[in-house]
Amino acid sequence: MTTEIAPAALTSRGRGPGDSRRRMRSLLRALPLLPSVLLLLAFLAGPVIWAFYGSLTNAALTGPGALSPDFVGLDNFVRLFTDPTFPKSLLLTVVFVVASAIVGQNVLGMWIAVLQLRANRVVSAITSTLVVAAWVLPEIVAGFICYAYFSKDGTLNQILAGLGLTGPNWLYSYPMLAIILANIWRGTAFSMMIYQAALNDVPPEITEAAMIDGASGSQRFFLVTLPMIRTSVSTNLMLITLQTLAAFTLIWVMTAGGPGDDSSTLPVLAYREAFQFGDIGYGTAIAAVMIVIGAVFSIFYVALLRERPTPKPAEGPRPRHPAPEREAAS
Repeated sequence: MTTEIAPAALTSRGRGPGDSRRRMRSLLRALPLLPSVLLLLAFLAGPVIWAFYGSLTNAALTGPGALSPDFVGLDNFVRLFTDPTFPKSLLLTVVFVVASAIVGQNVLGMWIAVLQLRANRVVSAITSTLVVAAWVLPEIVAGFICYAYFSKDGTLNQILAGLGLTGPNWLYSYPMLAIILANIWRGTAFSMMIYQAALNDVPPEITEAAMIDGASGSQRFFLVTLPMIRTSVSTNLMLITLQTLAAFTLIWVMTAGGPGDDSSTLPVLAYREAFQFGDIGYGTAIAAVMIVIGAVFSIFYVALLRERPTPKPAEGPRPRHPAPEREAAS
């Protein structure tokens, strides 16, 4: 015997008073999020949209362009991509981000976090204090400290002179090396704290089981621990990459992008064009390119954050006999 359902009942499904109440309840639950959404639109999406619009104008710091900028289309981007300074600044930015953040801060922070797991409390406290002290300093103070350390008559050359060696003018001869080392010194604490929290969440039973199975220390780290903290690694890489990509004060205080443009990363180039040469539209075009580069890095790291689907174990035939525990219980 079959039961026929009337078409009118099918079409009216989901439109009853119960469904309306559920929709109203969902809207009321989402209402507290409205101020946060408005703040994000005002202080995050708004400046980004203005930056892209400003890059399409001939806005200037002074003169007619400051009073009434005109829409110039993609002229600023055409000028940027044909400017011989732009490829060099782009390369210096990539080198700065990869060397100081992805390799320097990330690897050094992980190394210190792993060592602190085996260190006693006194050594761990002293190390954490020394590393975190560089991170809590204001960026401009850290820049002055690094300038005093790497300058011609600075601390580093004084130490080398005490050893009978003559050091070069690091900020003039090796400006990128100096700012990369300075950024590693200042930013390693953030990676160290992220990895300390992640490593403390790894159950010791798992690494102990791997040790019993005969896995070496490197095998336990790369094959057991590192996959378990993969989410923390991706999050840390995304945050330090975006932070280093926008680094300006540290570089400006130490070298001001010089000598010449040998340490002029994209933020320094944008500042020079916008506020030293007064070409706001062109400087905003450089900032728009930085936004795109940061978005590309973010999309890549967000893809890494996604969990890989774990294969479900195949279901075997059910045992014909009851489990021994049930037999014992009965």
